[in-house]
Amino acid sequence: MFKYGMTLSPLTRRRLAQFKANKRGYYSFWIFCTLLFVCLFAEVIANDKPILISYDGGLYAPLFKQYPETTFGGDFETETDYRDPFVQKLIDDKGWIIWPPIRFSYDTINYNLNEKPPSAPARDNILGTDDQGRDVAARVIYGFRISVVFGLILTIISSVIGIAAGAFQGYYGGKLDLFMQRVIEIWSSLPSLYILIIFSAMFVPGFWTLLLILLLFSWVSLVDVVRAEFLRARNFDYVRAANALGVDNLTIMHRHVLPNAMVATMTMMPFILTGSITALTSLDFLGLGLPPGSPSLGELLNQGKNNLQAPWLGISAFVSLAFMLTLLTFIGEAVRDAFDPRKTTL
Repeated sequence: MFKYGMTLSPLTRRRLAQFKANKRGYYSFWIFCTLLFVCLFAEVIANDKPILISYDGGLYAPLFKQYPETTFGGDFETETDYRDPFVQKLIDDKGWIIWPPIRFSYDTINYNLNEKPPSAPARDNILGTDDQGRDVAARVIYGFRISVVFGLILTIISSVIGIAAGAFQGYYGGKLDLFMQRVIEIWSSLPSLYILIIFSAMFVPGFWTLLLILLLFSWVSLVDVVRAEFLRARNFDYVRAANALGVDNLTIMHRHVLPNAMVATMTMMPFILTGSITALTSLDFLGLGLPPGSPSLGELLNQGKNNLQAPWLGISAFVSLAFMLTLLTFIGEAVRDAFDPRKTTL
């Protein structure tokens, strides 16, 4: 029993038990959620601005507000460069500074390197720097966040469109189903990768632009599954009874048929998320993804390809991406087991 008197149905309890029974997927779920939660606060973990400053009796939060250098006894009215040793000494003389664990943001260039970038892992840059002197660890953290957030948004929107299209096809059938099937077959047969590359080259790259471009093809993956469920369920007795009682079609689709279709949909969503992240990484690797300078695992992979003398670049991106996709695959297997009526927990 949950707080506020909410209880779970026996079917839901059985599915949760089956999900927990898949230990690999269950622990992967919590590891992935923890990593995502931590990376959502990337600015607190990796930033070139302090979290909190105490100076001359006052408290300042540079993460949320810009302060001119004159605030801390400097000479310039421009925004404070907190990595400047002169500014740090001014603050230390009359207060203290709390820094993030990594003192670099994804676009911060380390000008105090002992070698030409890309530099090897060191105390200041635990995963080294890229070919522009930017901290690799910071770019991995920010890149992980933008990849997962992008994949989640794309998965949710494409699932809504795919479920709606498959529902209308399967429920109404007839000429509507025949017409939409032909459209989907033609659309699916198009060389999607080449079209994505062409569109990415035509439009200014950006988060929402890429989301829209990838959405053109990602929604098709769920249509057949949902359509099959609606085709099967529309002839059930309870659906016919609802029709006979005068219940409108949208209500029947939403309340009576859609829950059955969601079983197959939920099992596929982790794998759709995996494909969405892989698509973004591929476009970034080809230089057709996010704008230059954006934190991207695909861009880091490309740097590793172009700088074979700096193996930490490719290894960092590969390990991060492989670990993320492995967790999502294990989660998808656990969700599939949870919704499989043939599986039982001992």
